[in-house]
Amino acid sequence: MIKVENLSFSFPQKELYTNISFTLEEAQHCAFIGTSGSGKSTLIDILMDPERYLFEGKLEIDPACKIGYVSQFSQLDKTKETTVFEYIGEEFIKIQNEIQSICTEMETSSDIEPLLEKYQFALDAFDAIGGEDFESNINKKLNLANLMKLKDLSVSALSGGEFKLVQVMKEMLNSPDVIIMDEPDVFLDFENLNALKKLINSHKGILLVVTHNRYLLNHCFNKIIHLENTEIQEFDGRYIEYNFSLLQTKIELQEIAVAEQEEIERYDSIIDNLRAIATYNSEASRGRALKARVRFQERLEARRIKAPFVDIKQPNISFDIENEMEDTTVINVSNYSVAFDELLLDNVNFEIKSTDKVAIIGPNGTGKTTLLRDIFKNKHDSIEINADVKVAYLSQMQGEVLNDSNTILEEFIDAGFKTYDEIRSYISSYGFEGEIVNQKIESLSGGEKNMLQLAKVSASKANVLLLDEPTSHLDTYSQIALEKAIEDYKGAILMISHDFYSVVNGMDYVLIIDDKTIRKMKMKKFKQMIYASHFDKDYLENEQNKKSVEMKIELALKDTNFELAKELVDELEELIKLL
Repeated sequence: MIKVENLSFSFPQKELYTNISFTLEEAQHCAFIGTSGSGKSTLIDILMDPERYLFEGKLEIDPACKIGYVSQFSQLDKTKETTVFEYIGEEFIKIQNEIQSICTEMETSSDIEPLLEKYQFALDAFDAIGGEDFESNINKKLNLANLMKLKDLSVSALSGGEFKLVQVMKEMLNSPDVIIMDEPDVFLDFENLNALKKLINSHKGILLVVTHNRYLLNHCFNKIIHLENTEIQEFDGRYIEYNFSLLQTKIELQEIAVAEQEEIERYDSIIDNLRAIATYNSEASRGRALKARVRFQERLEARRIKAPFVDIKQPNISFDIENEMEDTTVINVSNYSVAFDELLLDNVNFEIKSTDKVAIIGPNGTGKTTLLRDIFKNKHDSIEINADVKVAYLSQMQGEVLNDSNTILEEFIDAGFKTYDEIRSYISSYGFEGEIVNQKIESLSGGEKNMLQLAKVSASKANVLLLDEPTSHLDTYSQIALEKAIEDYKGAILMISHDFYSVVNGMDYVLIIDDKTIRKMKMKKFKQMIYASHFDKDYLENEQNKKSVEMKIELALKDTNFELAKELVDELEELIKLL
């Protein structure tokens, strides 16, 4: 359907792609990954409208190929009053009305021939998008996403997450050959994220989805396209298998790196040497070593990963703290309520201790962001902040914290830094190096803006962090770096997040929004609740076993025990098959 061959493109200030090539073919559900600012959204723009861009290389798109698109920043026209059913079925209803209009005209027209031709054309268009069953198909999609209750609701009454799912359904039901989605998961709560997973997995056509969401990556895709440092890596298989291949190549590269030059030159003969030894030495360990190396080499040859993709540099996120506090209450919320058109939260009571790391969990539109913002402003009668607390705030509405008209350098001068050299040195660990520091913040990607917010939060040296969707738009490397920073932080964190992995890997407990109030839940119970609802019964145990083996492999690599690492890779491969 789509073939990209040796494509190169750059902006005046940045080279994006150098001779990249990939294909999108029938039945592929492709995840498009890469670090923030690497050019994923620009490449999508090129695929959608190649005439707008002056690029080198070849872009072949089947002339009959119809491309659907779900934008990262979709806005609903609030002036149009339409139900969810009417919005999803807009294309069907439009053609249906056209057919009815032609039929009405034919009843009174004396020149019926052109009308018959027009009628047939409309019927063909209706059939091409599955019009005969469109009502039934809309109902099926709504049921699949557990959103049937919204069918007759006005679209303007939907939450942002619900509207995003409705958009996905609309594109799927219009039956394009290829659907491109740019971060459709951002800000979706876990129920809606699971609905998106079901919609993706039920779709029969080609999908190209930009996402950093590890839940979707692990459960939705059969092909990975990885864009990094102007290069592309194609991989046919699941994301979990892609990471497995990255690990295999990492082992190989580390083994080569610690070997002496003459051993490198003889690397291909190692298997033959082991095989020769095995003919006269029947020790079990020798046989296992040989078997592990042979199997490892065979798999490696089948799915070798390009070296630059093996060890992508993680940003160095760290949350410094100026005033560590004793074990005391830093935030106290007592009988808090909030309402807009309707009551969202009522009689909310909780307290946060000085080293607590807590996630607020609840569906979209239940008042989480309002609560966090009220804590940050500290002007609400129901909220008490300890006098020794210094608060830093990361907002999902990035314009609350960042001034789009500033350059990166200007933003940090405003934040209290004295010199540009000081700023350059500080933000380089967050991935901002070279000419990008002179760019306006408005030109940055969503992930880059969130990294900038994290850098400002860290620079504040606060002892309480309020983080509203900090992983949104962040690439997976930055998400993992953020989890490490949260783990090492010595202060208190109150975090809104729908990212399951960030919550379970970094938080002590969760505050669950339930029936317009909040209750505390232990992490163990929260994990069991999520796994019971959305995974097979053995999934949690298999995932924990997988993590355990991965840790053993890391330790083996630290000890340069490559034979043990390869034996453990066999064990890891069997566990991956169960996930």
